Amino acid sequence: MARDNSENVIEIENLVAHYGDRVILQDINLAIRTGEIMVIMGGSGSGKTTLMRNMLGLNKPTSGNIRIFGKDITRIKRRELYEIRRKIGVAFQGGALLGSMTVAENIELPLRQHTQLDESTIRIMSRMKLEVVNLAGFENLMPSELSGGMVKRAALARSIVMDPNLLFFDEPSAGLDPVVSAEIDELILRLSEAMNVTIVVVTHELESAFKIADRITVLGSGRLLMTGTVDEIRQSDNEVIQDMLNRRPRDEAVNAEEYLARLTADRSRRHI
Repeated sequence: MARDNSENVIEIENLVAHYGDRVILQDINLAIRTGEIMVIMGGSGSGKTTLMRNMLGLNKPTSGNIRIFGKDITRIKRRELYEIRRKIGVAFQGGALLGSMTVAENIELPLRQHTQLDESTIRIMSRMKLEVVNLAGFENLMPSELSGGMVKRAALARSIVMDPNLLFFDEPSAGLDPVVSAEIDELILRLSEAMNVTIVVVTHELESAFKIADRITVLGSGRLLMTGTVDEIRQSDNEVIQDMLNRRPRDEAVNAEEYLARLTADRSRRHI
């Protein structure tokens, strides 16, 4: 679990993000501590994926600050952002493995692009990471020959091959059966302990979140509803959070005039 260290790896202040005219994130303030596993949760459209993309520097916020390793990535030059990203590993939701490469070649790719290591060292490092994720012996398979759980583990191996200080996992349990999902949860916990790495997990899986998290941040309609320990989240009196925890559907009132205006606007655009 989280180390006894008050230093923050990520500090987000007054973050606002738009897609066009639509507000996606509104006044987000969040600090992620060194060595902890922070889980970011929320319903569909809550802004959790947008928040992760902003933390990775893939999207530029409308306003606000995002400091990673003490540097504000919203204001630094591209070269500085590149150096910060070398300390970050990312495992995307679908694995994002390159179908034309073997498992080993996928895992070795970051080392070939970002280091000057010799071939034997690269092979050793990739095999070590395959051992960590229990994929030893599968290095010569193609991604199409792997099960869903194996694709997830291969993506994890690639995300840690450069021994990052910070890891992002996007929906690591999505689409997996309960047994494989539990194995991924255990793997994340082992990585946290073995590598002393800070981990940010975006997920909607309650069981996984409660198992792996040191703290949980809950988003709702683009706003940060609460950040706290698992027990604090469970005991929250926030109605939106309790609806999420208890799988209660929320009735959303539809404004007839706004709905008609959207339909009319859509039809107008199609005739331009």
